[in-house]
Amino acid sequence: MENFSIPISRRVFFKLAGLTTAGTILSNSIDTKKVEAAPVAKNYNFDGAQIQTLLSADVCVCGGGSAGTAAAIIAAKNGAKVVLIERGITLGGLQTLGCVFPVMPTKIVGTDTPYILELNENFRKHGSNPLTYRETKKYSNQGGGLANYMPELLSEIYDEMCEQYGVEILYNTSVIGAKVSNGKISECIVHTLEGLRKINAKIFIDATGDAVLSRVAGLKVEKGSDSTGRNQPMSFRFEMGGVDINKVYNFFTKKYKDDWSTNPPAFEFAKWTKTEEFFKKGVASGEVTEDDILYIQAFTIPGKPNTMSMNCPELPPMDFSSTDAISYSKAVTFGRKMMRRLAKFFIKSLPGFEKAYISREASILGVRESWRVHGKYYMTEEDYFGKKRFADAICYTAYPIDIHDTKLTLQKLKEGEFYEIPFRALVTNELENLAVVGRCASGNFSAQASFRIQPTCMSMGEAAGIAAAYSLKNNIPLNAVEWDKIPASQRSYVSQG
Repeated sequence: MENFSIPISRRVFFKLAGLTTAGTILSNSIDTKKVEAAPVAKNYNFDGAQIQTLLSADVCVCGGGSAGTAAAIIAAKNGAKVVLIERGITLGGLQTLGCVFPVMPTKIVGTDTPYILELNENFRKHGSNPLTYRETKKYSNQGGGLANYMPELLSEIYDEMCEQYGVEILYNTSVIGAKVSNGKISECIVHTLEGLRKINAKIFIDATGDAVLSRVAGLKVEKGSDSTGRNQPMSFRFEMGGVDINKVYNFFTKKYKDDWSTNPPAFEFAKWTKTEEFFKKGVASGEVTEDDILYIQAFTIPGKPNTMSMNCPELPPMDFSSTDAISYSKAVTFGRKMMRRLAKFFIKSLPGFEKAYISREASILGVRESWRVHGKYYMTEEDYFGKKRFADAICYTAYPIDIHDTKLTLQKLKEGEFYEIPFRALVTNELENLAVVGRCASGNFSAQASFRIQPTCMSMGEAAGIAAAYSLKNNIPLNAVEWDKIPASQRSYVSQG
């Protein structure tokens, strides 16, 4: 393993390292002190309330992001009657609503599970190649998941797949409560445009990202860093149209000899050693602040000519929290100001942006980490560094423990090394008919910083969908399903251990 440790501030680190792109990871010297559990969310007693049942299903998936959509589609594909609850009016979560683009790579070839392969094939049927970045020399060995999903087309394809397999989507709906008895959830209470309603189901899947269903169902959860208690910083991403991509590319490659960027049309630029001077000029002139330029990265978007997706600004982690309602709201206002300053600076000073404009703002903040459950198996950085294998593994990855905070240490697995994620990290001892998928699955702060990426979350959802249908067909509690006992032909992944 490669190891590099520097206990200095994040800003000073970037000054020395000249690197602002993702990929910062912790070493074995991590402070693994147990984080204090977050208070259990209040679940009000709805027994006496006259709440109508809106829908009944075999499986109720709460959250239509990358993990939840996968879970719903695959459970339905395997014969279950599925309701998918989404608080917005677009499936995809951060993929679409949060403008989180492109998909980060698993850093090892071959990790795409069948659901991801089907999704990519559906893109090709629509005349779009989602694997553009994989085909560049820079990313040729970066492995699964490194895809370009144009958000608007992704929304359309998700709707089509749900319709194809019979998923009932309930848009503009938020989970606010749950009825729990004898270790089972029997219904969840949702807020709809009609008011409060009930959803009855035999199995529930929490894919809310913030463990909302788990919390209102009474599960204890954790949040924040194992050592500092802080959540990872959030981002407020946006897109800019009217960009002359070739002109931007020529500016960075010729003036700053930038050999990090990829060639158009799959072009990206970032603030790092060779380009830092340009962004520092904006700080010196007062057009942007040090916080504004701390993390700068931008990508082209296939199917959206002359448009770049901004993986910035990143909100200061010391000032804002993803698990505090008031702080989150203040972060939106603060982040929008950062966004506007960056856009004005690019238009004025970056060749190729002279006629550019903000064409889209994310409709949700880019949350990397908030609440996490404690499942039958609790993942830690030891699983990552130990390249752990599990008989009940549902996917594998080598993505770094990518923590954006004020104190950084760096370490990554060698090329070709990876670890697996067990099915037991998706279920709990307390609730027999609940699975938890996505960034709020069972693991500590460090482990979550690796498994939180989109392809891994999609594979988690896929496995939960398979297990839910298997549970129903075989009359086995979901948390008692032994993934490795499901016939290999029915599993999305078989352990390589």
